[in-house]
Amino acid sequence: PLAEATLYIATAPKSNSAYRAINSALEDVRRNRPGPVPPHLRDASYKGAEKLGHGKGYKYPHDHPGGWVEQRYLPEGAGGGYYQPGERGYEAEVRRRLAGLGRSQPGAAGGGGSD
Repeated sequence: PLAEATLYIATAPKSNSAYRAINSALEDVRRNRPGPVPPHLRDASYKGAEKLGHGKGYKYPHDHPGGWVEQRYLPEGAGGGYYQPGERGYEAEVRRRLAGLGRSQPGAAGGGGSD
């Protein structure tokens, strides 16, 4: 199995999209002071968290069609949109999928949406 995995990786189409995304996110952190975690993503499991608004408005992606929901995951002012998949190999499919999700808002999917 390790030999098969090695051959798969060695012969797969190459991309540096993930590397560029990490560098872009790091540069964003260097340029802009990191902001606070959005309130809907803050821990809401302790007494008093509800009064602080923690967790309010959070949308659990697994409760939505396709396991995805538009929701801000980055602090206000963060760039987002760091990962830009290329056209080679499986990244072309990822690019189509992200476009279908309407991933145009910074920080929505991962990335920063969500990213």
